[in-house]
Amino acid sequence: MGALQPEFGFAYRHFDAPLGGEIINLDLSAPLSDAAFDALRKSFLDAQVLVFRNQFNLTPQQHIAFSRRFGELQIHVLKEFHLSGHPEILVVSNVVENGRKIGLGDAGRYWHSDLSYKEEPSLGSLLHAQELPATEGDTIFANMYLAYETLPDPIKQRIEGRRAVHSYTLKYDDLRARSNARNALTPEQLAQVAPVSHPIVRVHPETGRKALFVSEGFAARIEGLPEGESDELLKFLFAHSTRPEFLYRHKWQPGDLLFWDNRATIHLAVGCPPDQRRTLYRTTVKGDKPV
Repeated sequence: MGALQPEFGFAYRHFDAPLGGEIINLDLSAPLSDAAFDALRKSFLDAQVLVFRNQFNLTPQQHIAFSRRFGELQIHVLKEFHLSGHPEILVVSNVVENGRKIGLGDAGRYWHSDLSYKEEPSLGSLLHAQELPATEGDTIFANMYLAYETLPDPIKQRIEGRRAVHSYTLKYDDLRARSNARNALTPEQLAQVAPVSHPIVRVHPETGRKALFVSEGFAARIEGLPEGESDELLKFLFAHSTRPEFLYRHKWQPGDLLFWDNRATIHLAVGCPPDQRRTLYRTTVKGDKPV
């Protein structure tokens, strides 16, 4: 499915995939009218993962300004990886300069929805390619509408009305041990990421559709269930939600800006060879409390 927007000069094309689409012939460094922005928002809700091609001219300030049109921005707890002068941007990078890691090098190694561990999780994230590896470095997305809609009825009944605890620290020590890409959290940082409870199934505030809202990266346990039963049910939900028929694999191109809906997707960073440089800039738009 595609939609030419002649009055705005750009085109939207939905990919031949369970989710994902691209915007062509739009320079986000140029002024964008309210009407054009509304058209983009509709494309975003349709695609769940929206790719803006050839954003070579987009500065960090313009990246932030465009992101803010969707809502308030959230500041990531790992302040050591904020872009200098722009705390709204988290640097995702495996690059080390003068002995210092310039960004978070192991971001996204588990399936997750960004900031689901906050009381008001993210609406969406906008990730802008700065430097890409020659091979690998893909990002995979899962359609959580489809994940919910295709659940067996007995499972839907088991999770109806139930909530899961989301914890930023669930995999944190494991990631530190595996990659040495991040530092231990300070007491101040831990206070910013206290565990929270959210519905396992949330209703998207703009589309009205139901989506699964758990992921292996942050969903620690299901409230009100014995530990073994909680672990077994979460394991099933994690495996089901990432079935191949629900996935879109994004192969990055220079200049790509990716905008995904954290309310209806989860994603996974495949990673790249350590000798190949990879740097991206990410903003995160605050959403509302899941219901």
